[in-house]
This record gives sequence, structure tokens and C-alpha cells, in this order.
Amino acid sequence: MAHMDVLLCEDVDNLGQRGQVVRVRAGYGRNYLLPQGLAIAASAGNQRMIEEQKRLLAKREDRERVSAQGESEKLQGLELRFDRRVGEHGILYGSVTALDVAEALKEKGFTVDRRRIGLREHIKELGEYNVAIKLHREVNPVIKVVVHKEGEAEAAPVEAASSDDSAPAEAESVEASEVAVETPEEAVEASEEATEAPGEGA
Repeated sequence: MAHMDVLLCEDVDNLGQRGQVVRVRAGYGRNYLLPQGLAIAASAGNQRMIEEQKRLLAKREDRERVSAQGESEKLQGLELRFDRRVGEHGILYGSVTALDVAEALKEKGFTVDRRRIGLREHIKELGEYNVAIKLHREVNPVIKVVVHKEGEAEAAPVEAASSDDSAPAEAESVEASEVAVETPEEAVEASEEATEAPGEGA
């Protein structure tokens, strides 16, 4: 079976990383890798071009790694929340997919290809999930995906409002204590009466 050597211009799963020269089946190389721009043919005749391409790819690799590290610092620990209806046994009516995560990230200003989101399967149950984002083969920040029951978020403010019922009672208590406190004028009169009393006895 005919084979050919190619220089990979992009990382290809189960084949190799950008900048590597690998041997593949001729049909796979000519019909898929070369037309998709994932690789260029490598032969003794274009060795000089291959070396130049390797140099350019290495520079591009460095730039992308630095950029990915900067993006990773912003993404690391980010939390995304999803509301979902829940059926029997806690199973979601609408699962959370990599596309859902990509769209939620976009709303927060991050553009990430859904294929770089590390969700092997759709999320089908309530809970918290750690999801890796493959920005670069060496840079994989982890975000938190929280899936909760639809309507849970709205219930919290109602509980908070009910806790304010004690406010009037506290106000009444304060007012009651204020009534028992003498005004400055009352205190002066009481003091004058106390000083006059001994004189009257004399």
C-alpha cells in the first residue's frame, strides 16, 4: 500500500502535532490532509521548504501558547449556570451540551470552538461539573458548569423577603426603649427637686 510523508500544519488527533513530519497512507494524505490544509507533502525535493515551514510553525506555536495562557487566566475557575426542567429520577428534560457551554462563554466575551470543550457526553443530571477547555495542547483551563432545577433561583428572594418580617417588631422594641429615656429637661427638673428637698426639711 502506497504511503507518503507529510508535514502537519495543525494538530491531528491520533496522528501527530503541528510541525511534525509523519508517514500516512497516500490516499488519506492526498484526499483529506492536503485539501483541508492540515498538512503539506514532504519529500526530498522540497526539503528546504519543509524546514522553512517548520520554523514558521514553531513561531506560530509560541504566539498561540502565550495567547492561550493569557486567556486561560481569565477562564480558570469561571462558573457557568444553567437552568433546566427536571423529570423523574432527577433526569433533565434538556441536557447541557458543548454547544450550550460555547454559547454561554460567548455571552461572557470568550469565543471557544465547541470541539475544544471537554464534554465527552451531554450533561443529563443536576449538579456541578468541572469542564476542561482545550485552548492549546499545553493550556487547558478548567471551568465549573452548574446545572440546577429551573425556578430554583427565583425562590431565593422570596425567602429573603420573609426574613424581613422581624423588622417591625425590632422597630417597636426600639421605640419602647426610647420612651423610658428621660429628656434633658426632665433630668434637670429632677435634679433641682432633689437639691431643694433638704432645704425644706430644715
